[in-house]
Amino acid sequence: MGASYSSCSHSTAHSTHTLLHSHPKATAFSHIRQSGLPNPSFKLNPTNQIFQTHLRIMAQPSQVLPLQGGKVEVGETQEGNGTRPLLDFGGIDQELVEKIVYDALVWSSLHGLVVGDKSVQRSGKVPGVGMVHAPFALLPMPFPESHWKQACELAPIFNELVDRVSLDAKFLQDSLSRTKKADAFTSRLLDIHSKMLEINKNEDIRLGLHRSDYMLDEQTKLLLQIETNTISCSFPGLGCRVSDLHRSLLNHYGEFLGLDSKRVPNNPAASQFVEALAKAWSEYNNPRAVVMFVVQADERNMYDQHWLSALLKEIHNVSTLRKTLAEIDAEGELLPDGTLVVGGQAIAVVYFRAGYTPNDYPSESEWRARLLMEQSSAIKCPSISYHLAGTKKIQQELVKPNVLERFVDNKEDIAKLRKCFAGLWSLDDSDIVKDAIERPGLYVMKPQREGGGNNIYGNDVREALMRLQKEGSEADAAYILMQRIFPTVSHTFLMRNGICYKDDTVSELGIYGAYLRNKEKVILNDQCGYLMRTKASSSDEGGVAAGFAVLDSLYLT
Repeated sequence: MGASYSSCSHSTAHSTHTLLHSHPKATAFSHIRQSGLPNPSFKLNPTNQIFQTHLRIMAQPSQVLPLQGGKVEVGETQEGNGTRPLLDFGGIDQELVEKIVYDALVWSSLHGLVVGDKSVQRSGKVPGVGMVHAPFALLPMPFPESHWKQACELAPIFNELVDRVSLDAKFLQDSLSRTKKADAFTSRLLDIHSKMLEINKNEDIRLGLHRSDYMLDEQTKLLLQIETNTISCSFPGLGCRVSDLHRSLLNHYGEFLGLDSKRVPNNPAASQFVEALAKAWSEYNNPRAVVMFVVQADERNMYDQHWLSALLKEIHNVSTLRKTLAEIDAEGELLPDGTLVVGGQAIAVVYFRAGYTPNDYPSESEWRARLLMEQSSAIKCPSISYHLAGTKKIQQELVKPNVLERFVDNKEDIAKLRKCFAGLWSLDDSDIVKDAIERPGLYVMKPQREGGGNNIYGNDVREALMRLQKEGSEADAAYILMQRIFPTVSHTFLMRNGICYKDDTVSELGIYGAYLRNKEKVILNDQCGYLMRTKASSSDEGGVAAGFAVLDSLYLT
């Protein structure tokens, strides 16, 4: 969702605070900058090889590279823009660059790095119809190895933190009490949580597949957390494909580019997500039961999900089925022993790839399905308490003094967590609100939503805060304020729809984590792969699924 932060250097007018979702390609790439050499701050170590490679490639004016290798028609590839000139790559042979682009597109097609083409009506409903390569960066993004290790070390700590917060029902209800009055979606989630408390419903087996998102602040060189995602963390299937793609390209062309494929870290996100789901299925102890993927009715990112389904069957011999919330309401029933049955099939694990946005609940049917699943003995990924533990308001509460100590005993772990916390405030803080009105460019205003496209930036922050003050209602409880993070801007090749673009970009690193517990026994608590997303620095909101961002990988420096 996730998937969904701040972007750009201090001198860049626009920035971004989430890469989970995005808006149309025409907006995302409507402005291709005519720029020279990248900002020298592109790399913390400007002498490393990948920096020099980017300098050589990016030293020419920004344009669009239509695919020529393989005799693809320019007009066909350019979608009507075939008159644009090819890039002049200076010291790098242009034909070689075209070959890299061509090989990358072939690799993507052969290895399942694909999504549904939004221009094809049935691409989100019928597998195999209207497939196109997922948007990706042509070369991996440089990233300091020290910060990479820091992010990986934080994953098990955040996994444990989410679990402990989820068990503190009073903390969840109290922290979200004002939000409930202002936000109808959060209110419905809290109602389900309250009903589970009333019937004393305990989740003995708890499964979390999380992702913690970070950006590297340019000025402080600190790795700062954007958010923790506890529901529908997307791209474990496709993200690891991009890492494989970049290693393959560097194996072929690394000698010329001066890059070593071994510096692209292994990304086992798909296999480790699948291992966690399989272990949860095993703990449920019903060999006839299946893992149910809760999905949206129209899902162009279905192949990211199908990778997990395929691996579950191939590696662990665990069967899956896909159902929408409406289908679960129509076909689901609860047996006297608590077993969830959908379409005649017993469900061991409910894996949510939907249900994180109000748009997924257009009627009472979907809410009935959510309640039915929560009431069942099936293992929920996530449970309603895990879902609530990942809300923006809970994230903001955990930043407050002495709150972490309520859930974390180890002082070293507390210090590690606090080191990565960005500034977060409720709108009750009048001094912060005043400063945000005076200097809106330093803040991001966030609602209690997942999936991106919801945050407020720039002068809109001032207008929103002043409107809330004028209304004088409790609507301000639906939002939090977050420090705006300013990462380094770099020049990057972005591949979308068979076209190679060049743009100024920023990147966000997401670290996946898996946590499985059966009563007091922790079965699994690991970091399990990563998601690197890169997007144009000129946009505030952006994500892979809807058109702003591209999938990327790391090149450790």
